[in-house]
Amino acid sequence: MKGTHLGEFEELVLLAVCTTHPDTYGNTVKDEINQTAKRNINLSTAHGALARLEDKGLVKSYLGEATSVRGGKRKRIFEITALGLKKLEEAKNLRAKFWDKIPEKVLQTQFITT
Repeated sequence: MKGTHLGEFEELVLLAVCTTHPDTYGNTVKDEINQTAKRNINLSTAHGALARLEDKGLVKSYLGEATSVRGGKRKRIFEITALGLKKLEEAKNLRAKFWDKIPEKVLQTQFITT
């Protein structure tokens, strides 16, 4: 298993895997990121990130049932692993620690927008 450090984009992909469960495959991840994060990614970008996350042990995949809509082709379905969920929680907690340390004076400056 490769290192389990999460980059910002990998974190988004893991979050998309969670929010589209149980029917999570490349297109649903792409669509979720495009819609929720307003980032225009393509299918190959989603598949590349999913493959990296699987190599790290943060997601697992299996082939779903063949459907006539897909011409008998099976979808690769993705699920987050316990390690993946742990890494997401760690990322969330780390971000919260930084947000909690920002002085109120900084949050009230003209440079921060919500």
